[in-house]
Amino acid sequence: MSFFKRMFNNNRYGQRKTIKSTLQAEAPPSNRLEDNVRYIKEKLFNTGDLTERKVTFADSEGVMLYLESMCDSEKITRYIIEPIQTSNEDELDQVILSPELEKAADLNYAVSKLLSGWCVVLLDRKKAVYLAAAKATDKRGIAEPQNERVVRGDHDGFIENLSTNIQLLRKRIQNPNLVVRYYYIGKETKTKVAITYMQHLANPELIEKVDRRLRAISTDTILSPGFIQEYIEDQPLSPFPQALNTERPDRVMSNLMEGRVAIFAEGDPTALIIPITLFAFYQTPDDYHSRWIVGSFVRLIRYAAFLIAFILPAAYITVVSFHPEVLPTNLAYNIQGTLQTIPFPPLMEALLMELTMELIREAGIRLPSPVGQTIGIVGGLVIGDAVVRAGFISYTMIIVVALTSISSFVVPSNDMSTSIRILRFPLMIAAALFGILGILFGFMVIFIHLCKLESFGTPYFTPIMPLRIRDMKDTLIRFPVWKLNERPQDPHPQILNQERTSREWKENEKPR
Repeated sequence: MSFFKRMFNNNRYGQRKTIKSTLQAEAPPSNRLEDNVRYIKEKLFNTGDLTERKVTFADSEGVMLYLESMCDSEKITRYIIEPIQTSNEDELDQVILSPELEKAADLNYAVSKLLSGWCVVLLDRKKAVYLAAAKATDKRGIAEPQNERVVRGDHDGFIENLSTNIQLLRKRIQNPNLVVRYYYIGKETKTKVAITYMQHLANPELIEKVDRRLRAISTDTILSPGFIQEYIEDQPLSPFPQALNTERPDRVMSNLMEGRVAIFAEGDPTALIIPITLFAFYQTPDDYHSRWIVGSFVRLIRYAAFLIAFILPAAYITVVSFHPEVLPTNLAYNIQGTLQTIPFPPLMEALLMELTMELIREAGIRLPSPVGQTIGIVGGLVIGDAVVRAGFISYTMIIVVALTSISSFVVPSNDMSTSIRILRFPLMIAAALFGILGILFGFMVIFIHLCKLESFGTPYFTPIMPLRIRDMKDTLIRFPVWKLNERPQDPHPQILNQERTSREWKENEKPR
């Protein structure tokens, strides 16, 4: 029994240890400059990138501390050092020219600011800590997201800098109702997180629910919005995503104007949009940049691709194993002829090819871009031809797997595409065991799950379940823009009707 206790405990000695943060609740500064400097250095364990520089202000000796890896030396010189050397003022906070300046009485707070790219100025015989922002602003250029490309429309995307992402959003929504709230999540990492919403549109209950769930997160580390998503979603064990991930500012803007909330995190270009429904994962900005007929046609193709990627392998297994009579006679004979020399049952044949395609897909992602494309094309051709010639896989199965893989790429959301790929495997097993009844039972289970699933109180299958006819204007197909005069009801916006959208010019140009 003691062996199993040791095996399932968190550390090798079978005792759970709680690691406390190195920063205590509060540490008032001392009158002695040396004591304050020593305290900060010890809290940072005398890290090598902590820079110390002596300064003199109003006949008082002082020390400036900053992390050279987090700060911009030019800003330090321009905003802090030069004003201190040339000023005759008596108060240091009236001299420093940094756009962000604070005066504190807590050394632990000063340490946390050092880790955020601020400078700390300490003066002898002064129980005050002066903090000035001098953050380094190195960042990559704004470019279109690689996984959300569009034919028409905006070609910029979010980056890893939170301030830049908020700026991109405010450029598109120049409205005082756009509200930004900041949080610091992660006891050790102190990751800066922001939520954005339209004050006059977003439901107050939704905002309060998001705020409560974010504040309830208790963890040491938050690396990305993906961590936040798992902490705040309603059903974390569901295979379906309950928040929409996007790197496109125009997509975030359109969702905010419908009364939704977006969540950003420092160091990640992804925004989380909540609440969300199943059909939002099959909508792209291209649907609205194109004419409504074209946008509706392409959207229907995506839904057809969803069914193909989800059901085609299971349907092939069912037809070959249980119901060959549903096929035309000539086609049934051809398929049976190709299966004569195959040593595996249809289920093993399908699993072998699907797993091979997943390996090729994963290898193409991890390798450098030119090599990854080559592996995807050459690997698929070579392996496909080799397994058929070796008699392991039939030609029909190659066609089924290829069509399934292409259909899974049509899904605009990578999260939803992954969910479909995962659910495809249990559906194939059910089809191999019970035939068409297995497929129907699998569909019934998934449909019931979708009907019960919610995203922040919004039914996941809205507007089909519960049925809302008015919201169907932008679900399976897209009506003309001038017909979309109401916001979707699923986020429960405060204002349902939009400003009147019409084509009044047509009335004025009627021939007399």
